[in-house]
Amino acid sequence: MAFERILVVDDQPEGAEAICTILRQAGLFPVVAEDGTAALRFLSRKSSCRAILLEIRLRDRDGLGFLDTLRNSYPEIPVIVVSGLQDIRTAITAMKSGAFDYLSKPATAKDLLATLESAIESRKFARRDSQQLQTLEKLVECRTEMLSRVLADLERSYDITLQALGNALDLKDTETEGHSKRVTAYTIVLARAMHIQPAEVKVIARGAFLHDIGKMAIPDAILSKPGKLTPEEQAVMREHCTRGYVMLKKIPFLEKTAEIVFSHQEHYDGSGYSRGLKGDEIPLGARIFSVADTLDAITSDRPYRKAQSFAEARREIERCSGTQFDPAIVAVYRELPDRLWKELRVEIEEPAGRLSADLSETIINR
Repeated sequence: MAFERILVVDDQPEGAEAICTILRQAGLFPVVAEDGTAALRFLSRKSSCRAILLEIRLRDRDGLGFLDTLRNSYPEIPVIVVSGLQDIRTAITAMKSGAFDYLSKPATAKDLLATLESAIESRKFARRDSQQLQTLEKLVECRTEMLSRVLADLERSYDITLQALGNALDLKDTETEGHSKRVTAYTIVLARAMHIQPAEVKVIARGAFLHDIGKMAIPDAILSKPGKLTPEEQAVMREHCTRGYVMLKKIPFLEKTAEIVFSHQEHYDGSGYSRGLKGDEIPLGARIFSVADTLDAITSDRPYRKAQSFAEARREIERCSGTQFDPAIVAVYRELPDRLWKELRVEIEEPAGRLSADLSETIINR
């Protein structure tokens, strides 16, 4: 402990001198403060000291209260109470207030130096542990940020793959070319208008984008048939919901998405397929998609009819509220102007394409 500066706070000259003599003989450098005010003045000058030896019987302030002040303002400096007040309750209170130890006067050189050395070493270990903890926290923060970036990149690569699958389906089913992108955009807008959490919007967006993925397994003769399908062919076509579900459910990050794909042809009153689900039995994402899907279907060209207006689509969706559609979602849709859907469709059909890999982040905030 050679060359260590120690602050002695004692308003009794004899007691202070006795302590200083012990410290000097040990090669230490004592600095005496005759009261609490002098001690704070010394510490406020950022004068370094390795420990404080405190007599709690001070003429200018309550010693125990002053101990609290020292521990709050200078927690890095250990405080040892060296007092002529030999009272066990005071000693216990001082220890509870943060004193490293409590020595009674007159303290022997052996006890004083041993306690002082323990206090300084303890503070060194605490400071080292604090530095190590800060280093560890920074390392964890850095690793966490790195992991977050990796996971974000991985998720983005997933969505790029999903978009490729959707584009492949559009090539196979030319009747609905661009439908996946438009209906996904409409679904995202509705989900956001319902104040659904961003993470859940991503799941719903993926379900909307991949809703017809099961058609990849439908024979081209049925999928591309120009005329009306026979009842048998209609039954095969309806299997695309189940086929899509089977394709996606084994992929862990698409588990919830698979449920939307499975349920996207269900009706609110239970008249849909594949399972005849009703009301809240239908996943929320599928109920939102159902409105968006009808909106796009009515406003898009089909071989058997020309595209109709967004106003006409609105009338049809409102008419089917409570039967095909969830009334709560229709109520949200009713608050959004037709102009929004028109502008969104134009943006999506631009050559550059507004619907990028991250499906839930591609629609302009409106």
